[in-house]
Amino acid sequence: MIKKTLLSGIQPSGSLHIGNYFGAIKQFVDMQDNHNAIYMIVDYHALNSVQNKETMSKNILNLAIDDLALGLDSQKSLIFKQSDVSEHTELAWIFDTITTMPYLERAHAYKDAVANGREASVGLFNYPMLMAADILMYDVDVVPVGADQKQHVEYARDTAQKFNNVFKSEVFKLPEVKILEEVAVVSGTDGRKMSKSYGNTIPLFASDEEIEKAVMSIVTDSAGDKPGNVYAIHKLFKSEAELAPLYEENRGKYKVLKEALISDLKNFIRPLREKRERLASDTDYVLDVLKEGGKRAKMKAEKKMEIVREAIGVKLY
Repeated sequence: MIKKTLLSGIQPSGSLHIGNYFGAIKQFVDMQDNHNAIYMIVDYHALNSVQNKETMSKNILNLAIDDLALGLDSQKSLIFKQSDVSEHTELAWIFDTITTMPYLERAHAYKDAVANGREASVGLFNYPMLMAADILMYDVDVVPVGADQKQHVEYARDTAQKFNNVFKSEVFKLPEVKILEEVAVVSGTDGRKMSKSYGNTIPLFASDEEIEKAVMSIVTDSAGDKPGNVYAIHKLFKSEAELAPLYEENRGKYKVLKEALISDLKNFIRPLREKRERLASDTDYVLDVLKEGGKRAKMKAEKKMEIVREAIGVKLY
């Protein structure tokens, strides 16, 4: 059976937490076995929020280390950083010329910025076109996203269709969206969606002390026998069948249940943290993975852009 091509991008905008893993990265690791998987560090997208040289460089390297520590495999997947393939921004410009401003004004990120009284940069406004270029460059079949990111794939599909219509060609494949429903929302320590902006995360590579501090800070409901916020995180690591007797035997004993969660978190995070530490001590290997991936991605992108330039009429020789 021919494997479908899958693409996903992660911004190097800070440290990962367990919500990132269970909400997306775990599925990415699983899907690389039966897809032609492409995983991109979208550093140009991150420029909308990270505008410091040292921070950006550190974040890119750390995210590459994180990805490899979590199981993304350069022998199975194409792993690279967006800025190594200049064709992405070239294609985004071509898409700009066939895209109207009212169409982009419908984008969620732009609408949220306006609604909150923030002045949107051109980069934020144009974000969907660069993302469309990311997706359409590699003849992607499927894009795994959370439900709140479905619009990005819809923009890519619309753009592919419009390009094909305008230039009377069949250059771009229309990608399908795959909603990651296995873990739609990972609860944070306060019961809201786990997010760095809420300050309610459990770091994915946390030390034992950080794990203890984070779990003990979980907001509990003293009116109930089962602390909902503790349980919501705990069921990421054990089945409900395994947890049922534990929570039944310790009804109302929140400290005991938090200590059980701490133990399971430590057992889960410790091997990941140790693998990450080994990779962090060999950054040459990590950089080689990115460089080799960038070369392979650029070869694919160059071939695609030759077809695009032919279709729009700028290729004369």
